Amino acid sequence: MSCPYQAPAADTPAWHDAQMKFDKSMSYGDYLSLDALLSAQHPISTHHDEMLFIVQHQTSELWMKLALHELMAARDYIRTDRVEPALKVLARVSRIMEQLVQAWTVLSTLTPSEYSEFRDVLGASSGFQSYQYRQIEFILGNKNPAMTQPHEHHAERNALVVDALHAPSLYDEIIALMARRGLAIDAGRLERDWTQPTTSDVSVELAWLTVYRDTHGWWDVYALGEKLIDLEDAFRQWRFRHVTTVERVIGFKRGTGGTAGVSYLRKMLDVVLFPELWHVRTAL
Repeated sequence: MSCPYQAPAADTPAWHDAQMKFDKSMSYGDYLSLDALLSAQHPISTHHDEMLFIVQHQTSELWMKLALHELMAARDYIRTDRVEPALKVLARVSRIMEQLVQAWTVLSTLTPSEYSEFRDVLGASSGFQSYQYRQIEFILGNKNPAMTQPHEHHAERNALVVDALHAPSLYDEIIALMARRGLAIDAGRLERDWTQPTTSDVSVELAWLTVYRDTHGWWDVYALGEKLIDLEDAFRQWRFRHVTTVERVIGFKRGTGGTAGVSYLRKMLDVVLFPELWHVRTAL
């Protein structure tokens, strides 16, 4: 397996430069910037449970930051035909999703009465405005140009979302890899509009069927397919825990910021990220 990072060889100029960057007196708190991290919680109300709400969402954003870091790395690996390191980081993303699922379990201890004590102080803020979540959706292929609008008020965040919208998704890159390996993929699928959501394609399904009928002959591509199934399985669980927790805490009220709340989240449960990989299970 190729390694994505190689440390500079010892006693070379690059090695000495790297050593100079390390402060041997650095403490644990310094390295992790704990003063900044642990001072970033600012409850607006006096209600005890607002701290839970803030910490849960902040830690979820940190896990999403890592998920994006890994997903973008996986996409780059696939683009350059390095399947083995992509398998490693995709396995990690599935484990990150498990952490995000458990975060909803903690938030579900918040009762409707407790949430109503501080909900008004949230103003127009909404999880719908999470630009990292939107980037994850886009890199996984659930594209929707209209979903850039909640981020237009912040130029830098909006640019990240728009870039993700226009870039090929992870799945797009995997399908391109399959074509480079000699599997028959229609040209229209390979040259599609990247800003549109993934839709099922017959040629892609037949290509996956070829792979799954000869797993030894296509072992690394087969392993990629199973990693994608693991990832979507975990992502579905995250969505399910999200909608269940929201319904448990606010019922069918509209979400903060005027979002549709549970009704919108339930629709998202029907989104399929890698459709051909699910269809092929019936065809085998």
